[in-house]
Amino acid sequence: MTLNQTPQRHALSLAVAAALSSLAAVPAHAQTVPPAPLPAATTTAPQPTPSTPPSRPAAVLPEVVVTGNPLRANAVSTPVTTLSGDGLSLRRGSTLGDTLDGLPGVSSSYFGPNANRPVIRGQDGDRIRVLSNSGGSLDASSLSFDHAVPIDPMVIERIEVLRGPAALLYGGSAVGGVVNAVDNRIPRTPVGGPTGTAELRLGGAARERGTGASIEAGGAGFALHADAFRRKTDDLEVPEFDRPVPGGTERRQRIVNSASQAEGGAVGGSMVWDHGFLGASLDTYRNTYGIVAEEDVNLRMQRDKLALSGEVRSLRGPIETVRGQLHRTDYEHEELEGTGEVGTTFRTQGTDGRLELVHAPITLGGNATLRGVLGVQAEQSQFSALGEEAFVPSTRTRQAAGFVFEELPLSQGKLTFGARAERTRVRSEGDLDPAAAQFGPADARRFTAGNAAVGGLLNLAPQWALSGNLAYSQRAPTFYELYANGVHVATAAYERGDRGLEKEKGRHVDAAVEWKESGKEGANRLKAGVFVASFSNYIALLRTGEPDFVNDEGEAFAVQAFTGVPARLRGLEFEGAWRPFGTAQPLDLDGKLDLTRGTQRLTGEALPRIAPLRTTLGATWRWAGCRTRAEVVHAARQSRVPSDDVPTPSHTLVNLSTSHRLALGPTDALVFVKLTNLGDKLAYNAASAASVRALAPLPGRALMVGVRVGF
Repeated sequence: MTLNQTPQRHALSLAVAAALSSLAAVPAHAQTVPPAPLPAATTTAPQPTPSTPPSRPAAVLPEVVVTGNPLRANAVSTPVTTLSGDGLSLRRGSTLGDTLDGLPGVSSSYFGPNANRPVIRGQDGDRIRVLSNSGGSLDASSLSFDHAVPIDPMVIERIEVLRGPAALLYGGSAVGGVVNAVDNRIPRTPVGGPTGTAELRLGGAARERGTGASIEAGGAGFALHADAFRRKTDDLEVPEFDRPVPGGTERRQRIVNSASQAEGGAVGGSMVWDHGFLGASLDTYRNTYGIVAEEDVNLRMQRDKLALSGEVRSLRGPIETVRGQLHRTDYEHEELEGTGEVGTTFRTQGTDGRLELVHAPITLGGNATLRGVLGVQAEQSQFSALGEEAFVPSTRTRQAAGFVFEELPLSQGKLTFGARAERTRVRSEGDLDPAAAQFGPADARRFTAGNAAVGGLLNLAPQWALSGNLAYSQRAPTFYELYANGVHVATAAYERGDRGLEKEKGRHVDAAVEWKESGKEGANRLKAGVFVASFSNYIALLRTGEPDFVNDEGEAFAVQAFTGVPARLRGLEFEGAWRPFGTAQPLDLDGKLDLTRGTQRLTGEALPRIAPLRTTLGATWRWAGCRTRAEVVHAARQSRVPSDDVPTPSHTLVNLSTSHRLALGPTDALVFVKLTNLGDKLAYNAASAASVRALAPLPGRALMVGVRVGF
């Protein structure tokens, strides 16, 4: 698997490959990888106990939520879900979207098993900020549903999902929420060693064969990390369905052209001292997979990344902590025709950096003390799409922002507030060949966006807490919303941008009440929340009503345009757990429910690709080091769809799993078996693009086995 490489990319790839060769010395039993998913109803990972030691006995990242929490407070007012440890291992999927699908308020787009992206409260694409260690993931996944996110769950140690607007800290592309994938490629704490983890998983509906390992060692103020993974899958097996083909349908039991092969890894290291760290990492990612909408087209992806990160704490003076990071990303993917010829090449090169300064507490009078962070963020990227299926021109995007975040502790809680100013410049290179007359002349747009937010957390009683947030957001249009003009094969539409688009503007409110029973380690708890996001200018891809565009081959495509419309998204989220009796072999019952409604306010028509009402009921029994779980997942019929879509039928899936933790001297292991979609029910994803939904049902009945070893 080779790509046309620039000298810089080639050198970076060689450096990563050479460093990863050190993993060849790892014992065969250690060259393994993180397990696949069983959707769990609980939304926080179980914490290790003496009977369930952590799978990575070396230093691990603190359990304090990082995302949207620059002061590293123990409690935050924004709705955040975390996955780590065994909870992450037992849910882990082949993609980020698959791993997170089913968490409260979180669904996933679905372009077959290899390309799906998290959807939070009905918002996706460039309204959801996907981060890697709090740095941007510069890729092409938001441009098209068939482009995968180049972050593999196999090497992730922790995932944090922030639901609701986080534009204050992460920019306009986070108005819907943030997904932050955290790993330890740049160690932040001292590491003894050598220590590591290894994992193997086999089976599933795609007959997955996945292996991987990570190793860490340190001493004398240094900490080193290396990891590698490899996964291969076949075409996804599904319940028998009628696949649309020209002139009719055909019966199928597999999703056509859905096989994949992914591999990658990283090396990293840090200087670590009592009050900080400074480190760097190199990582590489490769993925070749089929495009399920086209039987003879494959996508070959490559992403190389250099990351620098550091922090200095306990400084004297007005600034207590300085925290910074810088990432350089080189991303490319080629769309290969059946003969192996490259049809279209998409490429993104970019740099993003961030600097945060935590100021010393400011006394306001009495016992009131203000704590806060000042920060700056900059990002620049260059995008190109060359080939017969290019529907956007080459563009350059630059963004610079400054923000402030403050926290005021109260006797019964806290108050947070802040603001952000952001300047964005988007430039189109236009038609490289003036005779093409597709994208027009070169053009540039500049936008200044402002964001502000206030939140609060109130402890009503020892067992009750109330939280809420108010926010105002602005988002600059993306390059494709401004300059797209051509046939987008993935959506089976002719997409047209609008150079005159104005900023997206929205007002947001969410509130939640939470109850936790004392003395049972959170076994009995209940949380209920509601949210509303009202946009005066919501940029949506809508059908224009024009006659279909017909290409040279006689194929017809509906014409769609990016248009600013008033819109509203609102919904509710419930989650809870109950332990009927506390014994040495406890039985825990849990459940969750979420509902999102999206509407164009002028026409009353539904916004596209919104997940329906979803409920999950589960039961988990723990006994003698084992964990056995059964759950029922129900998605209601989605009838609220735009006029150019069709309803998605309801479905109910039953999943079973069992896992056992073994202590083998200095080594511990987690062995698991998972059975998903026990009834082999035919199901479809309402959050999928209408053009691909009928081609790609959800997976059928499947058995997955795996083992994760910590040493």
